[in-house]
Amino acid sequence: MQADFFAKKRLSTAGFILVLGVVTFLAIIITEYNIVKGFASLPRAVEWALGNFYPTADSLAKLPDILDKLIETLLVSVAATTVGAIFALFFAIMGSNTTKVNRFFGSICRGVATVFRNIDVAAWAMILLFSFGQSSLTGYFALFFGSFGFLTRAFVEAIDEVSSGSVEALRATGASYFPIIFQSVIPSSLPQMISWILFMIEMNIRNATLIGLLTGSGIGFTFNLYYKNLSYDIASLVVIVIVVAILFIEAISNYVRRVIL
Repeated sequence: MQADFFAKKRLSTAGFILVLGVVTFLAIIITEYNIVKGFASLPRAVEWALGNFYPTADSLAKLPDILDKLIETLLVSVAATTVGAIFALFFAIMGSNTTKVNRFFGSICRGVATVFRNIDVAAWAMILLFSFGQSSLTGYFALFFGSFGFLTRAFVEAIDEVSSGSVEALRATGASYFPIIFQSVIPSSLPQMISWILFMIEMNIRNATLIGLLTGSGIGFTFNLYYKNLSYDIASLVVIVIVVAILFIEAISNYVRRVIL
């Protein structure tokens, strides 16, 4: 019996790998992608980057302006994430199987979160461009909508995973809905929620760079401006600043996770 199970599992795995290989092969044919040419161009790309894409002494004069744009990007990312988390917490409580008021509102909340989660932040930015134009507000709302959808799903899973036992215990003692939420659900799932918020902040800082290319704001627009002007030394400095900022934020995030989890 167990041998048949493992045989079927190996067969399923082999079938999946075969289908994936066929799809990959068809994609290469349809897109006319030349694998050999692609890999052969890597040495030339590296050579060009080493010869052109590096900061110089003159580019360091632009560092204060770059840092101003970086701070703007960081603040927008943090603001969009934290406000999105507040709305996500409400929708998660309403949509969780453990804490939902009724099945109808639970389905509505999960459905709204699913729609927002499955639309990429870049798509949100392009949609919002028609309403707000190229501005920081467009980037803020794009990051907010993406954060709201993702965090709602994450919070729902955290509540269902951590709080179900304590909620049942409080219900058995006759506790009402709001004491259950504030005395059991939020305290027990708060560490995981904070971890997800920190992860979302990291993601939004990365996404904000791309969003800035579309919305004409933040550090992404700064990179695009210098790159299109062929100021590769300044553009490379922007990239270095972005990488250092992301690594710094990730280090802080990992430290906070170790403390709270």
